[in-house]
Amino acid sequence: MRMSTANCISLITSGCLLLTLVALSLRRGADTIGARAPLKMGRGTPSVSGALRARSLPAGMFRSSARGLKAGSSAVVDTTKYSDPNQKRRFATAKEENNQRVLDIESVYQGSKLKGKVALITGANRGLGLQIAKEMISQGAKVIGTTRSSPPPEDCNFYKVIEGIDVTKEESMKKLAEELKGEKIDILVNNAGYFMKEPETLDNLHFDEQIKMIDICALGPLRTTAALVNNGLMAEGASIATITSQGGSVTWRDVQNEGGPYDYGHHMSKCAANMMGKLMAIELKGKGYKVIMLHPGFNKTKMTEKYKDIWEEEGAVDPAIGAKRVCHEIIQIDDKETHGKFINCEDGLEIPW
Repeated sequence: MRMSTANCISLITSGCLLLTLVALSLRRGADTIGARAPLKMGRGTPSVSGALRARSLPAGMFRSSARGLKAGSSAVVDTTKYSDPNQKRRFATAKEENNQRVLDIESVYQGSKLKGKVALITGANRGLGLQIAKEMISQGAKVIGTTRSSPPPEDCNFYKVIEGIDVTKEESMKKLAEELKGEKIDILVNNAGYFMKEPETLDNLHFDEQIKMIDICALGPLRTTAALVNNGLMAEGASIATITSQGGSVTWRDVQNEGGPYDYGHHMSKCAANMMGKLMAIELKGKGYKVIMLHPGFNKTKMTEKYKDIWEEEGAVDPAIGAKRVCHEIIQIDDKETHGKFINCEDGLEIPW
């Protein structure tokens, strides 16, 4: 019995549709293998099981069901390359695995490699910037610190302090270049930053503050770096580190901002800083300069005081420890091939853009 061409096409189409439905059904079932019921893990963190490795995945991988995604959906995260977006779980896992890179930076830190280096640190009069300066000085580096208003403590033994440097002002950049004549900077740390205290939501936006954060945190490092590079003040093979934040990762927003607050200005400023750093890394590679974007980790500073209630459970550390973590990643740019990358100083792993 012969079938018409139309009937043949109809039969083939029906068969293909049936096979597609079966394949989708099997795939959906496979995606849920090894997943556990999610648990809430603290403020701003995802509803993900504490089990980091699903049974069907190789070591170093875990399946993460971030809040905000459709029920049953999942994403595979390579923990050998990328840091975990869940701050509370990240710290808990480090303790469980006795991860000395996270728990004891001294176990891997080779600060002596800073000896004799000339470093320029913006915003060096307090907080993390001051601690980075102190650490570098203790390791024998010649540290030049810039401040906008108040000077750093007198007992810090800076090689030089340049006051009145506002990273939002072109006039300050001209002054900085003039004050640095005759110097060759081995390490530039773009540290000056600003984070408004009041949380932001759509019904509580502060546009002037948002512009201020973007100007300081993203354009500030661009102005400073350009002033040094364009005036021939960087040493051969110099390193340029911008202190940004995990808050600049677009990928991590589903995890870290679920439930608010949303802090629009902060996150936009850090995202812009990361884009600035990446473009700079591409442009300056040909000149032999090394560029890196660093999330300094969760440090107990005035800037993070708004999160004081979760400092302990999420692994916040004294700024002196945070400073060593930052210095470690700057030292390791060549060995780890992290030029142009966004690194979490807590564990040394990448943060996705």
